[in-house]
Parts: sequence; structure tokens; C-alpha cells
Amino acid sequence: MTDDRRNLFVAYKQEDEVLRKVEPLLELAQNYGFTLVDDYKKANIIASIGGDGAFLQAVRKTGFRDDCLYVGVSTGELGFYCDFHVDDHEKMMTAMDNNQVEVRKYPTLAVTMDHDDSTFYCLNECSIRSSIIKTLVMDVFIDDLYFETFRGDGMIVSTPTGSTAYNKSVTGAVVDPKLQCYQVSEMASLNNNLYRTLGSSFVLSNERKLTFKIEQDNNQYPIIGIDNEALSIRHSESIRFHLSDLVVKTVKLKDNSFWHKVRRSFL
Repeated sequence: MTDDRRNLFVAYKQEDEVLRKVEPLLELAQNYGFTLVDDYKKANIIASIGGDGAFLQAVRKTGFRDDCLYVGVSTGELGFYCDFHVDDHEKMMTAMDNNQVEVRKYPTLAVTMDHDDSTFYCLNECSIRSSIIKTLVMDVFIDDLYFETFRGDGMIVSTPTGSTAYNKSVTGAVVDPKLQCYQVSEMASLNNNLYRTLGSSFVLSNERKLTFKIEQDNNQYPIIGIDNEALSIRHSESIRFHLSDLVVKTVKLKDNSFWHKVRRSFL
């Protein structure tokens, strides 16, 4: 890496098996001139050890910093956020020594609740569903236009990078992360002679705003998933979404693009 700011914070589970893999990696980092710091706020580079879930947790717990670089290091199979494997020390150092890494910018989704006006950020997706075995009913607005009334298990709003996760499992499209957009996908919508929705995923540009207004009668128990964390939003009346200007900068290998990862993961 050409940047001389080399303060490194490493996020990992305090488990014996993980520690055995992390310790030689930390020693190697110090040998290569990185300074290990205990406070992520003092770091210029934040590395997560684990998998994609660990990466999402690291980004969330360190506040979605846009003034540092994030690095995903896998302890198992390589994922969408992890370009390196924890045991492949030579590959990591060779890549940095020979300038084989680039900076990738991931878009984030901003989610605002009406009940306390709190804004959360998502790197993958936000999902809204009923926490009881009952249909969730929401009016869907695009900008100020009433679009449809959704009845079903719930909805998923995903970033392009999150399009390969929960969104894909409900037959949403895989979206190139270079596109400034976000996607809305249904979970088990009711479509019959009485109720009607679009019945397919749709993609909104970064200039569009999306709002879900939750019907309050018999819908007191919705739950929201923010990436891989769950929050109760009981009694919330509306949830607003837009593609944020906040980006998460990550280190990637030049020969490991998003579409390389899609091919490796699904084909």
C-alpha cells in the first residue's frame, strides 16, 4: 500500500480457534510496518477476520467510517466482502508490495424511522416483516407517489452489493454495484382478485426516495433487519429509504471484481 497512514485496527471474535489464526497475522502486519491500535477511531485501516457477516458487523460497530479503509479477511470460503484468506499471508503481502490492490467504494442505504427520527445505515439490505404469523400491510410510496399497497410476509430493500444476499434468495436481480441505485423485493405477497402488487422486484435510482407506511390495525409487531441485526419497530408508522452519500471504502484485489465473485459463488 502506498499510503503511509498504517494504523491498523483488527476486529475478530475472541475464540481460541480464531485467535490461533489471528496472532501470526498480527505479527506479520507489525513486521510490515503496520501499527496495531486498540481504538478503531484512531485507525486508518480496519480489518475484519471471519466472513461476510463479520465484515458487516465490523463496519456497523465502527460507525460506517468513510475516512478509512476496510479489509475483509476470511477464515473460511472467500465471500463478497473478503478478498483475502487468513492463512494466505504471502498473497496479502505480495498484493500490497506489488500494488495489486485497489480501493472499492460500496454504497450504503439510509433508513429513517418515524417514531424517533433515527437513521440507520445498511451495507447489504434492510428487511421489514411481521414477527408474528400474520400478513404485514404497508402502503408503498415512490417519492410522493402512492405506488401500491403491499400485503404479505414483508419487503427487502437492498443495495447493489446486497443484491446477491437476501434479495437474491427471493428472486431479486443481481445488480452491478457501479450503478447508483437500490432494489425493492417482495416476500410472499398476496396477489389475487382482491389484492394486487407489482409482483416483481423493482430498481430505484439514487435520486428516488422510498417510503413504507405501515397499517396500524393488527400490525403491531413488525421487525426490521438492518444487515445482519434485528430491531423491533413496534408502533412505527413509516420507514423512509434513500441511497446515502456515505460510502464504505474497501481494499480489493485488481483481479477480483464483483462479477468474479458472482461467478465464483453461484456458477
